[in-house]
Amino acid sequence: MSPDVDLTLPKPGHHILRDRLLALDCRLFEFAAERHWPAAEPVLPRLSRSANHGVLWFATAGLIAASRTPRGRRAAVRGVASLALASATINTLGKRSVRRPRPVLDPVPLVRQLKRQPITTSFPSGHSASAAAFAAGVALESSAWGAVVAPVAFSVAMSRVYTGAHFPSDVLAGAALGVGAAFAVRGLVPTRAQVTLPARPRAEAPPLPEGEGLVVVANTATGRADRASALRDTLPRAEVVECAPEDMREELEKAAARARVLGVCGGDGTVNAAAEIALRRGLPLAVLPGGTLNHFAGDLGVEDVRTLSRAVRRGDAVRVDVGRFTCGEKQGVFVNTCSLGVYPELVRERDRWSHRIGSWPAGVLAALRVLRADRHPLEVELGGRPRPLWLLFAGNGTYHRMGLAPARRLELADGQLDVRVVHGGRGPALRLLAAALAGPLTRSPAHAAVQVGRLRLSGVAPGTLLAYDGEVTEVEGEVTLEKLPEALVVYRPTTKN
Repeated sequence: MSPDVDLTLPKPGHHILRDRLLALDCRLFEFAAERHWPAAEPVLPRLSRSANHGVLWFATAGLIAASRTPRGRRAAVRGVASLALASATINTLGKRSVRRPRPVLDPVPLVRQLKRQPITTSFPSGHSASAAAFAAGVALESSAWGAVVAPVAFSVAMSRVYTGAHFPSDVLAGAALGVGAAFAVRGLVPTRAQVTLPARPRAEAPPLPEGEGLVVVANTATGRADRASALRDTLPRAEVVECAPEDMREELEKAAARARVLGVCGGDGTVNAAAEIALRRGLPLAVLPGGTLNHFAGDLGVEDVRTLSRAVRRGDAVRVDVGRFTCGEKQGVFVNTCSLGVYPELVRERDRWSHRIGSWPAGVLAALRVLRADRHPLEVELGGRPRPLWLLFAGNGTYHRMGLAPARRLELADGQLDVRVVHGGRGPALRLLAAALAGPLTRSPAHAAVQVGRLRLSGVAPGTLLAYDGEVTEVEGEVTLEKLPEALVVYRPTTKN
């Protein structure tokens, strides 16, 4: 590899201000080189090398994600995305715009110098940009993790001057660019703090300073039941019941009979069962995320034991809508989504194979089997006309997009069903992909969307599958989807700490 500094280019002419700044930059570099930094010699060169190609930051992102908290995972992803943008900007624009040679290493002690000297141009510092971008990205999502990462990022940036790889101004410019990249990513994909659920409509719910009257039923199959046990540290008088999935409904019914507040820890299917019982008995609901995706808890702003405990202690709660489907004598509620067509087929096929080959391989196999089918999985009369559909999705509340990412609900009491359909036709995989890429478009050749308070489907074929919050049932004939506005009281934290 050859250096990208073309020494045959003519040097720029004299400019008083620029020359003075460059001279100051050189003096600062020499001053740093002449100083003895206690305990830095065995640490900073190694730290600088560990950040080559972003290895240090990818490893750090993995450790943060391993914390198994939603905020930690989002912070890790945001940090890596910010780093990627900063690195791309540095390599495509930064180093080719200002072709500055590296510092002369004469003043730098040999023990500090890197074994393999970089050969790219000096301005700006790519290591500093990556460090600042990663740290800022993490901090914008999680201030706690940001406080942990920031000293490491600062040390990496300083190591570039310490080892003689960069002038101080290179490091400052790289750090500024990295922070700018983190804010640019936030502009494309806002943080959770920027899109908090509105505080209205507020609801009256009993404040439980020590948790007395709260009974939490935890699904042990999710592997997160320990979160419910951790509630005892912050709400010592709360009762926690752990049970297997097949006993959940029975235990929830028992808990609701003696509780002032019904609590639940589990995935969206478990939350659905608790919501139906709380709605029927007129009890407030406290949701502790314990599943994989936790859509409902996430849209409420409940991420962990700390945020739920704070809401329960203060009595902070809101009213939310509940969706309901009815088919003859059969009915059920949903707090997230209800769908007919491809998705229920996928769920059924996945469940058929998951106990044999695992969830993820079963999901892939199910998608291949369903999307290769030649028949339309759903035939309904919609708006008085028979229509073949690959998918009908109804969300409990309007789903939005945040920048380039698929989205969440910003309001859980808007009185609307977010209905999206993928029209039938040849090539289901291409149609579903086209619908996904259509994003917020309300209508396309493959996809249509509308917000309504009630939807009636007729002519549904016998044996058609309907999925609601991950549960699956069979429907036929006429199916009605409707909203129950502000029907359920749910604890959620306020934006104040």
